[in-house]
Amino acid sequence: MSAEGGGPASPAPRPPAVADTFYPGPAGELRRMVDVLLDAADDAWPAPADLDPARLAGILVPHAGLVYSGIVAAAAWRLLPSAFAAVEVPGAPGVPRLPARGGETRTIVLLGTNHRAAWLDGIGAWVGGPWRTPLGDVAVDDDLTERILRLGPPFAADSRCHLGEHSLEVQLPFIARLAPDARIVALAVGTGTGPPAIDAGERLGRLLAERRAGGAAVLLAISSDMAHYPAASVATAVTTALLPPILALDPAGLAVAEAEAAWSRPGVSCGMCGIEPAVLGLAALRAMGAGVAFPLAAATSADAGGDERRTVGYLAVGFAAA
Repeated sequence: MSAEGGGPASPAPRPPAVADTFYPGPAGELRRMVDVLLDAADDAWPAPADLDPARLAGILVPHAGLVYSGIVAAAAWRLLPSAFAAVEVPGAPGVPRLPARGGETRTIVLLGTNHRAAWLDGIGAWVGGPWRTPLGDVAVDDDLTERILRLGPPFAADSRCHLGEHSLEVQLPFIARLAPDARIVALAVGTGTGPPAIDAGERLGRLLAERRAGGAAVLLAISSDMAHYPAASVATAVTTALLPPILALDPAGLAVAEAEAAWSRPGVSCGMCGIEPAVLGLAALRAMGAGVAFPLAAATSADAGGDERRTVGYLAVGFAAA
């Protein structure tokens, strides 16, 4: 089908699915919320003073409603402008954003979990148009998406699995605010946590390492909440138990620890609801040359006013080249 005037039709954009529920729909309200979260994260958890932003390879971020997990997510996303050579935008003091520079590639590869797409058995890549947000469209890196698809199974084109999924969408307000000229690759991960997932992560990581070695600015972002629905003290204990294999970039060790947390602690339905993207992502980061990990923030939904008897845990971690 052709667009009016005879040219090819533009790929369909991905419309917001959780605006007005997981985050405010009005642009002004959302912009203010993101700015407040970034400031609050700086106050609660000062960024590591010895971090060389140029060595940042990836982050782990939560994906609940921003009123609950947004401050923890902000503790990781605030590193984005420095990693991508930030400047201050005139008229927006204190909010670092990126300049548009001709031809330079800035890409965030997003690894999300699968809450809705029961058919997903592998890694589904978005191959449509930009992702719409109240703060503007976030463009897709079509070239890198295509190169990832060339890796073969379990990577496959599947835009449908992204349409109702929130785990990547809730990251976009931070990207649109902090890096409006960046592009994304959106991957929904449903690989399990065994050797095939680790192998896929290693192949992805080697590809991203090649891109970075060629001068492209590429960041890998893993989207996962932590323990679901135990009391706040148990959720905190689960995060503490899972942190060592995360910091060690040990995907197999994390899979074992998460499974143990899910059956050994009261009220826990999962230790990480994004355990699959986390396992794949750690393998990818290791292949990208990441050798240093550092916790940035941790909390539970009770810290944002939720019920202390039934909580969700949140964690932010940064990963850098050794």
